[in-house]
Amino acid sequence: MNKVSVVILNWNGVGFLKQFLPGVVKNSNFPGCEIVVADNGSEDNSVDYIRANFSEIKIVQFEKNYGFAAGYNKALEQLHSEYYILLNSDVEVTENWILPIIKYMDLNPEVGSCMPKMLSFYNPNYFEYAGAAGGFIDKYGFAFCRGRVFNTIEKDFGQYNDLCEIFWASGACMIVKAEAYWKVGGLDQEFFAHMEEIDLCWRLQWHGYKIIYFPEVKVFHVGGGSLNKENPQKTYLNFRNNLYLLYKNLPSPELYKVLFYRIFLDFLAAIYYIVNIRLKHFSAIIKAHINFFMKLSYFRRYRLNSKFLKEKRFFSSGILNGSLVTEYFIKRKRTYNKIIS
Repeated sequence: MNKVSVVILNWNGVGFLKQFLPGVVKNSNFPGCEIVVADNGSEDNSVDYIRANFSEIKIVQFEKNYGFAAGYNKALEQLHSEYYILLNSDVEVTENWILPIIKYMDLNPEVGSCMPKMLSFYNPNYFEYAGAAGGFIDKYGFAFCRGRVFNTIEKDFGQYNDLCEIFWASGACMIVKAEAYWKVGGLDQEFFAHMEEIDLCWRLQWHGYKIIYFPEVKVFHVGGGSLNKENPQKTYLNFRNNLYLLYKNLPSPELYKVLFYRIFLDFLAAIYYIVNIRLKHFSAIIKAHINFFMKLSYFRRYRLNSKFLKEKRFFSSGILNGSLVTEYFIKRKRTYNKIIS
């Protein structure tokens, strides 16, 4: 058994592989660490490039694009390691980026997952949107980070240099214990892509694991490599998967009140897109809600089989007991520190 598997899920990303894979190989070269590229049915020459240049890398090749969740599950099923590192192909790693986190997790068995400080590749003094200094959510499922709230991204002044417990670790660079990953069922393939890591971290916490932000290690993320934020498909996945996330994980006493308010906020977002003549994004929100209601039977079965969701409350310091929308847009609090104060 290997100690660590660094697993890069690739889809038509040969440009990112050429740019960042040499650094991953150079900085992950220690006994017990393997590097794996899981190719999601790429139609470019990604696999040929790896085979020609990196004989030490293990390739897991799929015949089609299974998305982030199913792609990782199918790849990780074939590996035998104590830890998995889920790493986007557009991430630049730094020297000694693995061992400090693994050492910390070895010493703290209650930790199920960690993430490093995530900075922007193009603006290295600023945090990166996808993970920044650790992820949180509000009670209505809106995700935010220390260092990034909605589209407000902070400069890194060292204000988030403390190791701390968070609610979710970014799937762009997530270190997770293999035993914990499979204990909670891995990534939920119904999500396809976006927010599946938040769902995974929520389930890890239901099972008693902690999610930790580890600022000693830095990585630099390009972001938007598969879908940029202006793509209506990303709007669709974010709105749909947020409803999935809430319905799947909220304890029964809180579910319907929260879900009703969230659907109301989504309705306001749809109106915003109409007013601004962004009809494809409006259609994406409508499509997301239709798909959510079509999938209710699947999630009802999950809820019936979960012993946790009958609990009266889910306690986590990573959930803002209020509305992020209110704090940000009405009270004009733009940063994590101002919101939690």
